[in-house]
Amino acid sequence: MRVVLICKYDGTFYNGFQVQPDKPTIQEEIERSLKKIHKGEHVRIHMSGRTDSGVHAYSQPIHFDTNLNLSGESWKKAVNATLPKDIRIIGATIVNEDFHVRFDSVAKTYEYKLYLGEYVDPFLVNYVGHYPFSFDYNRAEECLEYFLGTHDFSSFCSKNSSVEDKVRTITNFTIKKEDNLVVFEITGDGFLYNMVRIIIGTIIEVANGKYDKEKIKEIIDKKNRVFAGKRADASGLYLKRVYYNNNVVDKLIEKLQ
Repeated sequence: MRVVLICKYDGTFYNGFQVQPDKPTIQEEIERSLKKIHKGEHVRIHMSGRTDSGVHAYSQPIHFDTNLNLSGESWKKAVNATLPKDIRIIGATIVNEDFHVRFDSVAKTYEYKLYLGEYVDPFLVNYVGHYPFSFDYNRAEECLEYFLGTHDFSSFCSKNSSVEDKVRTITNFTIKKEDNLVVFEITGDGFLYNMVRIIIGTIIEVANGKYDKEKIKEIIDKKNRVFAGKRADASGLYLKRVYYNNNVVDKLIEKLQ
């Protein structure tokens, strides 16, 4: 039986989602919980995509195979009972065994929260990026259109990525201001390693007047990481939603939003 869990987590104290030697990760905690439920048998989980150290998720789908015959609601309760409190299973369902949370996804939405001001409230510091200098909201907003559509995003991918095909399609990109907080939301058919954080870092450089918005197109065309801005802080990034083609998982995620 294949089970899909939708997990929500605070990534502050984890070295990303994927298992790494001698470092705490989200995957390690979930697999430890499943091992207890399966009475010592290791169960490998599959994720819709990795999140890096310090990055959070509102809705991260994972799946695993099991011989235990439990309902979705029972899986949610059982796994939550043995997880740390900063990782929660918010939904669960049984799916066909040919479903894969990564390969069957058709789009993802990320949110980035950027705090503007001299210092960040200590209670927000792990959950926002921070920029203490001049930031022109209108200049930032004008950048967004340059990222829409299908492009080679090599300039916005970390150099140590092993992915060869760096063409991605961005279908929606918005920005809104809430007091000192600027919230970006970006949706696309896929994202490269550190792509969202580099995009935000580049927009910051336009917003602070370092260069004009037209520079974005030039950076995209260069297809070279050295021309884009610095990575924005990991603490401000959230995986908001993963989309599927209106199947049972997609409907569950929609219900949980």
